[in-house]
Amino acid sequence: MDHIHLEIGPGEFFGFLGPNGAGKSTTIRMLTGMLRPSSGQIQIMGHDMENDRMAVRSVIGVLEDEPALYERLSPMEMLAFSAQMYGLPASEGRKRAKELLDLMELSDSADKLIVDFSLGMKKKVALAAAVIHSPRVLFLDEPFNGIDALSARTIREMLMRMTRSGATIFFSSHVLEVVEKLCTRVAIIARGRIAAEGSVDELKALADNPNADLEEIFVDVVGKAQGGAGYEAHDPSTDLTWLDHG
Repeated sequence: MDHIHLEIGPGEFFGFLGPNGAGKSTTIRMLTGMLRPSSGQIQIMGHDMENDRMAVRSVIGVLEDEPALYERLSPMEMLAFSAQMYGLPASEGRKRAKELLDLMELSDSADKLIVDFSLGMKKKVALAAAVIHSPRVLFLDEPFNGIDALSARTIREMLMRMTRSGATIFFSSHVLEVVEKLCTRVAIIARGRIAAEGSVDELKALADNPNADLEEIFVDVVGKAQGGAGYEAHDPSTDLTWLDHG
């Protein structure tokens, strides 16, 4: 990371975009206390990450791209454990766990072992664990990978409800259509630096094409940040001829 500066307010649905290897997951790990930055300062809800790490962790929720779960537990056991770790009374933890499992359509699997679940089911358990304590800041890294369309819609509605109540969501995804639909503001990172930041409409105003969608803006910004005039897709017609038939 190279002198990244981000200010994100309550109620924002903030999109964090970049090509593979640009530093998205590394940034999230630093913002959530999993990695220690070599310099700079991180403050979340007025708490300094370096000096008050436990206070930060009490107000955030995290869903990683590859969630780490105790797979020999059931979803109900996993959520009850998460609730206990955040200091919720046992009865309240069980209540919230049941409500979340109902929402995620996991009630029928509530007592099965997580190890036997599909990727999408594991993602839903991990998301439920990340929100069971009603975090004020939620970090999501590729939350919709492996999630079916119906569940994804339910999850999007839950996330929008959280932002309407004042929670902040920091959202990283390669699915630009979802980012464009959900996010109030977007930052694009390339080579460890913020290459562009603003609302989708503000980013469109900077584009050469006023009718550009977020995908066109993204590839143009990343291409310029990497030293070119803009991104040009590789033309596969000049190679891979062995894929042709007839």
